Amino acid sequence: MNMQPPTSFPAQGLTDRVSFDRNELGIILTLYGQMVAAGEWRDYGMSFLREVAVFSIFRRAAEHPLYNIEKRPRLRDRQGQYSVIGMDGRILKRGHDLKTVLRVLEKKLIRIVE
Repeated sequence: MNMQPPTSFPAQGLTDRVSFDRNELGIILTLYGQMVAAGEWRDYGMSFLREVAVFSIFRRAAEHPLYNIEKRPRLRDRQGQYSVIGMDGRILKRGHDLKTVLRVLEKKLIRIVE
């Protein structure tokens, strides 16, 4: 039997991708949990590409995302690296602070109780 040692893959392929760090994911998942508890959202997906990291929020798994939360480090010195994009492609909020940008989605949580 001819045994070969396992092939190690270079780590450089992962370093050139944008991703959310632990604190950013904590902030996003806290809001996501609140909206799931309220019955508004049911699924999410994440994509980590070369220029952007995307957290997509779905009402059902088979639909288009309701919202995309994007991180684009290239825009850090301009409009801000974080943005919330609606289903129709409009930018709902953009800024430098993730918590401030996500406030546009927290407004959906506030309802009048009769």
